[in-house]
Amino acid sequence: MSYQPIENYGVIGDLHTVALVGMDGSIDFMCLPEFDSPSVFAALLDERQGGRFQVAPLFDQARQKQLYLPDTCVLLTRFLSDAGVAEVSDFMPIAETKDEHDIVRRVKTVRGEVQFRMICQPRFDYARAAHTVERTPEGALFVSTGRYPLALRLRATVPVRVEDGAVVAEFTLRADESASFVLEAVRPGQESPAANPDFVAEAFKETVNFWRRWVSRSSYRGRWREMVNRSALTLKLLTSRSHGSIVASPTFGLPEAVGGPRNWDYRYTWIRDASFTLYGLIRLGYTEEAAAFMRWVEARCEELEPDGALQIMYGIDGRHELTEETLPHLDGYLGSKPVRIGNAAYGNLQLDIYGELMDAIYLYDKYGQPIGHDLWRNVTRFIDWLCANWRQPDEGIWEVRGGRREFLYSRVLCWAAVDRAVRLAGRRSFPSPWARWHDTRDEIYHDVFARFWNPSLKAFVQSPGSTTLDASALLMPLIKFISPTDARWISTFRAIEQELVSDSLVYRYRVDDRFSDGLTGTEGTFSMCSFWYVECLSRLGDLEQARFYFEKMLGYANHLGLYGEELGHRGQHLGNFPQAFTHLALISAAYDLDRRLSSARRE
Repeated sequence: MSYQPIENYGVIGDLHTVALVGMDGSIDFMCLPEFDSPSVFAALLDERQGGRFQVAPLFDQARQKQLYLPDTCVLLTRFLSDAGVAEVSDFMPIAETKDEHDIVRRVKTVRGEVQFRMICQPRFDYARAAHTVERTPEGALFVSTGRYPLALRLRATVPVRVEDGAVVAEFTLRADESASFVLEAVRPGQESPAANPDFVAEAFKETVNFWRRWVSRSSYRGRWREMVNRSALTLKLLTSRSHGSIVASPTFGLPEAVGGPRNWDYRYTWIRDASFTLYGLIRLGYTEEAAAFMRWVEARCEELEPDGALQIMYGIDGRHELTEETLPHLDGYLGSKPVRIGNAAYGNLQLDIYGELMDAIYLYDKYGQPIGHDLWRNVTRFIDWLCANWRQPDEGIWEVRGGRREFLYSRVLCWAAVDRAVRLAGRRSFPSPWARWHDTRDEIYHDVFARFWNPSLKAFVQSPGSTTLDASALLMPLIKFISPTDARWISTFRAIEQELVSDSLVYRYRVDDRFSDGLTGTEGTFSMCSFWYVECLSRLGDLEQARFYFEKMLGYANHLGLYGEELGHRGQHLGNFPQAFTHLALISAAYDLDRRLSSARRE
């Protein structure tokens, strides 16, 4: 076996967790029972001992293709050879209860007579726990009794055997013949729905119908609808049905540069993502999802620190501690070590989160449902805290590990937080120290222009006195801090184009002798920054150029329309995959650009 490129994977899920399915028919990543639970399959992070679940034909040579059934998250992987054509259908049913978790794999020969091999090789608790496996009448049973007890039952319609802790099957199917495998989490004392002989066929139909009904609720009717819908489906896959939160990405440990140390765990929910998530969901008409996420946000606001401060990120269930540790026994993707779980950034100070959170609350109150007294009381607490602390240096949007400093983006988002609070208080006649908030907002505004503007570069720079440009500045006009046609913004935008933009691809910053983020190694371009760049062009009125670069960026998606965090020098996907933030930025750019193109044609 060898490592598949990150972009060679599709994603299936049940709104509690996901599995990554490679074009070679191998499920190489899955955590159970939740996104942030220990992994069961992690061959993507160690091909020898991470664990996998593969079903594939034994062709000497074959072309592989992968596609989603339109408007669903049901994945088809096809193998095309002179010896025959085979197909594997993969999906996870959307169960009524949160403790039902099934992977359904249906194998079919389309043409010819095809030999297949199946191996189910779980490695529990990040490949740290031992397990037992035994044959059963329906297939096999895996049981792990480590720190995180878990039992998995494999149901198979072909004979299987136990081999070195794994379950293996070799079988042959003629044209139009099929076999199926169901891997389910065992629920002690409860009947398994998969025991029904018609389960696979019925679950397939129900799963297809679920996703198509969900997509039909989208209000988006503009250009690039297929890509926007795929981004929406991806965001839905990354949503916890139990909690309403959305993980930044369902994976951990995938490198920002192969062989380097920039390998993080993104299976958590960032407060930063709140406004982008609410904006994306509301714009597409998904008010139920927006309301569920808002309830999660309100719960976090009920857990403010005694001084009124917030954490920057939480577990999907709202837990506060996300202790970071390394897994030295795993080799890492293509040798990229260390492999980390947990995320030490939860203890960071990042002042920008208050702006994103307040913007989310403001948008929800405006386009969703009016917020209530209890949430406003907590808003007052954290805005008061921010008014007293906005001058502090912090780790910034990129969570640098090179020491705190004053960051432009953090300062601008502090302005946004107080600005939205002032607006909301006025619009809803909420009680507030309005005059103090108003004066603080204006003081922050003047501070940005006085200390972050570099007259030599004619640009807003990353921190006072520096000459470093930062792609996070692209959000300045998007959050309405500055007009997209303001002379100082246009000058900054052109400077960012000159230093950070390569065709349609955007680096978040340059690591050089002017700036260090405290880490070694290099990184690729950030796809979400590329979509921010497109939206800035759109708001600037350069619609043809914005469309050109937007459609070029669509070409960097993988074969299924999915994006990782970054793109390498060869256009390969890097970082955790897929990344919610990138798909949110795509939706925002598509919405704005489509609206402006349509308006321009009417004029």
